[in-house]
Amino acid sequence: MGEEGVLVDTDVIVVGAGPTGLMLAGELRLGGARVVVVERLAEPTGQSRGLGFTARTMEVFDQRGLLPLFGGLETSPLGHFGGVRFDYTVLDDAHFGARGIPQSQTEAVLEHWAGSLGVDIRRGWELRSLSDDGDAVEITVGGPEGVQQLRAAYLVGCDGGQSTVRKLAGFDFPGTSATREMYLADVVGCGVRPRFLGERLPHGMVMAAPLAEGIDRIIVCEQGTPAGERSRTPAFTEVADAWQRITGESIHHGGADWVSSFTDATRQASEYRRGRVLLAGDAAHIHLPAGGQGLSTGVQDAVNLGWKLAAVVQGWATEELLDTYHDERHPVGARLLMNTRAQGLVFLGGAEADPLRELFSELIGIDEVKRHLAGVVSGLDVRYDFGIGDHPLSGRRIPPRVLRGAAGETSTTRVLHSAQGVVLDLADDAEVRAATAGWKDRVTTVTATPVDERALSGARALLIRPDGHVAWVTGASSDLPDSLRRWFGAPLVG
Repeated sequence: MGEEGVLVDTDVIVVGAGPTGLMLAGELRLGGARVVVVERLAEPTGQSRGLGFTARTMEVFDQRGLLPLFGGLETSPLGHFGGVRFDYTVLDDAHFGARGIPQSQTEAVLEHWAGSLGVDIRRGWELRSLSDDGDAVEITVGGPEGVQQLRAAYLVGCDGGQSTVRKLAGFDFPGTSATREMYLADVVGCGVRPRFLGERLPHGMVMAAPLAEGIDRIIVCEQGTPAGERSRTPAFTEVADAWQRITGESIHHGGADWVSSFTDATRQASEYRRGRVLLAGDAAHIHLPAGGQGLSTGVQDAVNLGWKLAAVVQGWATEELLDTYHDERHPVGARLLMNTRAQGLVFLGGAEADPLRELFSELIGIDEVKRHLAGVVSGLDVRYDFGIGDHPLSGRRIPPRVLRGAAGETSTTRVLHSAQGVVLDLADDAEVRAATAGWKDRVTTVTATPVDERALSGARALLIRPDGHVAWVTGASSDLPDSLRRWFGAPLVG
């Protein structure tokens, strides 16, 4: 092997230690897989493009017991679509999600959690080559100890919009190219006034929100600035110059903790899996960061994939289960791209978009329209088609509800902490419990009733996948053992 280090074998290599990669690594460990995470950066940057996560992602964190690690969370009933504000009180969940949580804090929580589960996180390791021989994936990385090789049964690229994994593995990445460049910065000592939902002016749009004393998050979008290839991080003076051209105000007397740029490029991998290489998060889909949806969609990609990939590695599931990752998440990604492109037209268009904004302002006053847009932006409307009937919970995430059983109170989120499948026996039905016996190593049976009798739409029993989605309901077109086989493999023998 020349100068290359000793080959390291593991079950799954995850490339990228952002929220998607760390969430996936933890999910894989909960499923029993050995995981190595390789990350190009030697240390976290401390930068935080994202400042929160949606209500759906709060549920995901809660179902793994992670939510308390974030401390007190501030939620808001207000959201927007393309800068047109509306409230979420038309939904049962009644809020958009957690506000003011820096992405750096989310990454720190997830890295601590993944590490406590035994994930091997290797920082300062940059991916150089990748090969999939059909039996395993082998990569070469450059790191603190020189050139190393790692080999795994599967590899998942969670390495962002410029994904090296995606490029090396030859994934198609169709979509639309960038038409404009925008700046994002945390500025210090600039004294800008808040513009929470943005302010459109003749020469562009600016947003501003206070983060701490003397520190403001700003976004600057200047009209007529085509996107080009950037080889370096923008300088603060570029941001300050654009701010002055749009607003007439100077912020040159201040500075910035950090500056970055982004575009409205919109692309999605045509497949989320090629052989033994898969993609998740921004590696699979890039879009205008409208409504803070990127981090949350990536985390939900990871939770959908993690238990399935671990099941295949553990040997109790076939690759047919792994294929459902693309089948379920690719449409979600496509819908994300659709809604962010639509928001870009409404929010960033010039005077020609004024009639569209006016129409949206009228439509959004209708509760049914608010309900629809709230579901689209938050991910609360995601429903996988399992072909099991039209019960209101079929294919949806189990809502967070309090349960009462012989052992006391629990909840629909707490029973998912171990990332196993769950059969909820809500009617103390011995036949339901007997039907699950062959899967007791993969599926937990809980006999309890909802404290609110109306909470679970009258269901007498439910099968919940480890990702929280309801895979079977009493009276479904398939019986419980068939659904258990579909999602959890063959039953135990003897």
